[in-house]
Amino acid sequence: MKSLVIHGAEDIRYEDQPVAEPAEGQVRLRVKYVGICGSDLHYYYLGRNGENLVREPFVPGHELSATVDLDPSGELAPGTPVTVHPARYGAPVEGLEERPHLWPGGDYLGSAGVFPHRQGAATEQLVVERDMVRVLPEGLSLETAALAEPLAVSIHAVHIAGDVARRPALVLGAGPIGLLAVSALHHAGASEIVVGDVRPEPLERARALGATRTVLVTEEQVDPGSFPVVLECSAAPVSLGSAVRAVAPGGIVVQVGILPDAEISVNLAPLLAKEAELRGTFRFSTEIDDAISLLVQDPAIGEVVTQVVPAADATEAFATARDASRSAKVLLAL
Repeated sequence: MKSLVIHGAEDIRYEDQPVAEPAEGQVRLRVKYVGICGSDLHYYYLGRNGENLVREPFVPGHELSATVDLDPSGELAPGTPVTVHPARYGAPVEGLEERPHLWPGGDYLGSAGVFPHRQGAATEQLVVERDMVRVLPEGLSLETAALAEPLAVSIHAVHIAGDVARRPALVLGAGPIGLLAVSALHHAGASEIVVGDVRPEPLERARALGATRTVLVTEEQVDPGSFPVVLECSAAPVSLGSAVRAVAPGGIVVQVGILPDAEISVNLAPLLAKEAELRGTFRFSTEIDDAISLLVQDPAIGEVVTQVVPAADATEAFATARDASRSAKVLLAL
């Protein structure tokens, strides 16, 4: 079978690998689509994602759709369309029973955070544990289903923000996660969704997904102290500063974008005077099931996919995904 393998910074190869046989409790999938996310871009262009360094040949990817190739138990018939919850959880922690994604010792598809690395989904055939598999509802295309994982990240971020119904919200950063956050906020009942970005093209996409107003932040300032809910989705430290200024007294800022693993300069003083909260969010727990349901309910979310590129043309695909002016979510077709 063919797999996309990162060997170092800007060194990705479409090469042959042996086909794995599923053990008891596992299923082998025939992967159809894999989304390129920010962590994949870091692994490819930098050879690392934060402190996670690529130390061995590494298959990226954790956003996927597939069909069942072989289920030794016979439960899932060949050809069954599926997506995958990418996490394997570690040992339970008292007090975090409902948040297994925070338990230490787990891993995630396409992550170099453990060694040997957890190889990812950008491969023609993938073996995963049966409990990671989610059978797709009838009518949900495999292309759209590849958005389930990033949509789950955005839904979880909205859950971290609390009850957003009938409240105005601000999203800073209109990349794929920010765009999906717009949809998540819309379906959670936010009364107004304002989106800020440094480029006009992502803002056009945000309006198509339900943003009520957009702000080109290079030309216009976001209203200070106006939003009880702010989702920072750009991962730019300067944007976190903007989020702190924009949050209303008593409001909540959720840091969704993965900030650099470094000391950063951000003025947090306004949080104190406003008694606002800064909350982190990390991946998700059960929200992938909510994401699948929402993709069925609102097919327009599928428009977040802007390009589908053959895996053999991975260099082109990553360059396209890196350019926010011409792409939102880029899928690799296996």
